[in-house]
Amino acid sequence: MNIQSYLGKFNTVSLSDIKSVTLMNRVDIKFAFSIQKLPAVINDLAEYYNLLEVDGNKIQEYKSLYYDTVDRIFFLQHHNDRVNRNKVRFREYVGSGLVFLEVKLKNNKKKTIKKRIKVDSVENYLSKQNQDYIDALLGKELDLRPQHWINFNRITFADKLSKERLTIDLDLTFSNNIKSGSFEDVVIAEIKQDRHAKSSNFTRIAKKKHILPIRLSKYCMSTISLNPSVKQNRFKKKVLFMNKLKSK
Repeated sequence: MNIQSYLGKFNTVSLSDIKSVTLMNRVDIKFAFSIQKLPAVINDLAEYYNLLEVDGNKIQEYKSLYYDTVDRIFFLQHHNDRVNRNKVRFREYVGSGLVFLEVKLKNNKKKTIKKRIKVDSVENYLSKQNQDYIDALLGKELDLRPQHWINFNRITFADKLSKERLTIDLDLTFSNNIKSGSFEDVVIAEIKQDRHAKSSNFTRIAKKKHILPIRLSKYCMSTISLNPSVKQNRFKKKVLFMNKLKSK
């Protein structure tokens, strides 16, 4: 499917234009749906959203290497529905050539707080400087190891009137040193707001397309796919849902 062909009707904005909606401290709402619905969804967005364009590219490539402990403490925090849970990753923004070490916290108020520092490249081990940065944010020392890559393409929109960013991720693949997999037929959309607002245009459009919000983690779903023996009983419905979307 040539998604580029559906993006021509949008007014475009630059990275500097949307600095005010970077939203490093935010409320997230995710949606997952079959890629077959994407053209109709995009068609309805143009009236309400501007499209991010970077160096002439309307779709940006992202590569992320996630870190966790050997016993996957971050995965289990999410699985067990812990408040104040974390994720650690290196993320490469391929089009802009930028790489960051990012630490995400989902707190007990359901807000996502992202802290990051610019680094030269993705590391297959943590330097002392980067380990110290992570330890300071987490408030404890953890022996973190690289777990797996998650790569995808992202389309980013900014609401024309409100402080809201919408991302649409597609062509999602993941791999470790042993296995690989994909959710290439699945689209993951995410609304990012400074506070929860029921009036989001995307929420209204999605509801019209029978697309409902879902609490979903790319890291957790890919961890299960690459490591089927991990604890996953609380994720079974989500795994079935994702597999159903893949089979459509």
